Amino acid sequence: MSLDTSTLYLVATMVAGLLGSMLLFFGSQENIPALKWWGTAYLLGAASVALWTLAGPMLGQMLSLALNAVGFVACGMVWNASRVFHGRKPNLPGLVLGALAWIAAVMTLAPDASAMRLTIGAGIVAVYAALTATELWTERRRTLQRRWPASAVPVLHGFVLMLPILLGDLLHPHENAFDGSIWVKVFAIELVLYAVGTVFVIFMLVSERAVTVHKTAASVDPLTGMLNRRGFAEACGRVIEREASAGRPVTVMIFDIDHFKSINDRFGHPAGDEILKLFSAVVVNNVRISDLSGRIGGEEFAALLPCPLEEGVIVAERVREAFEASGIVDETGPVDTTVSIGVAGGPAGTELEVLLAAADTALYQAKRSGRNRVEAAEELPLSLENWRRKSAGTARPSQPQPGVARLA
Repeated sequence: MSLDTSTLYLVATMVAGLLGSMLLFFGSQENIPALKWWGTAYLLGAASVALWTLAGPMLGQMLSLALNAVGFVACGMVWNASRVFHGRKPNLPGLVLGALAWIAAVMTLAPDASAMRLTIGAGIVAVYAALTATELWTERRRTLQRRWPASAVPVLHGFVLMLPILLGDLLHPHENAFDGSIWVKVFAIELVLYAVGTVFVIFMLVSERAVTVHKTAASVDPLTGMLNRRGFAEACGRVIEREASAGRPVTVMIFDIDHFKSINDRFGHPAGDEILKLFSAVVVNNVRISDLSGRIGGEEFAALLPCPLEEGVIVAERVREAFEASGIVDETGPVDTTVSIGVAGGPAGTELEVLLAAADTALYQAKRSGRNRVEAAEELPLSLENWRRKSAGTARPSQPQPGVARLA
């Protein structure tokens, strides 16, 4: 079956234009600026490819030059779309720099230097492609597991936009070769598949970003920016399992700001919120990067440290002293900023609930003893039921002893 090249390119540009319009519409509906950039790049690329492929011989030199420049601007928009997607400002000078470089090169080169023009054009596209791939590859805030396709597709995007133009420049002197080349026909089919695949990856990026945002919102306390009770428990579970595999102990501490209700009554809830934010900063600044901390409710905070109980007590005392030395002064006088802390530690595999219960008992003792102090749990929690059950699941089940009835 013979495939007409013009028809294939017409289908490709129509698909690209349709997908570009869809990206623009979705970006406007969901207020996602990056989709607007990607959609506009699709439309510009589709327009330049269509006009150059179908009407190239009828265009004058200036119009041909402008179409090439539009294609380079589309490549620059793909790069800027990746910047905008990751919260960075668009680089407007970089957006048009490729087109300006192309125009300057064409105006200075001899008319018969077609090979040099092709080399310069391909180099510009390669630079934009490398910038786009680098922008996605070095982005560390996202948790996208399929980083490789996300980086590779924008690279292909730039080449797909420019390759028809490069082929046209190369083969237009031999019109029959251009129309009948099997490579041009294969590329036209690939362009349709690429356009659809690119949009799929773009929506994969957007979807994963939305999932990450919602998951973060469900795990983070909006006032202090620390983990909330749910996020703290989930993160602690992973750390406890990791430390248990290595046979290392863990320590948990619970903080309760002293007389917090009186602070709210005396200065108002906005001032109480500021105290909470201040204390969260004190905790974060006085624990290690490897330690976990969170707000588990009201004026109560908690932290998990992969260390023995003795080291945890030292850290707790450091937090207590730092908060006491905050030195907040109101028009009525200094504001007491003290905290009571309960600390509990256990051997490898101790469940978080057990550690929290023991630390809460120690916290109650600290409050009964006058507040503004650190108390360690007197007895180590020894409940390892969950860890033992999980470990037993990997071992061979024991055989029932003779004379012992098996329970149904």
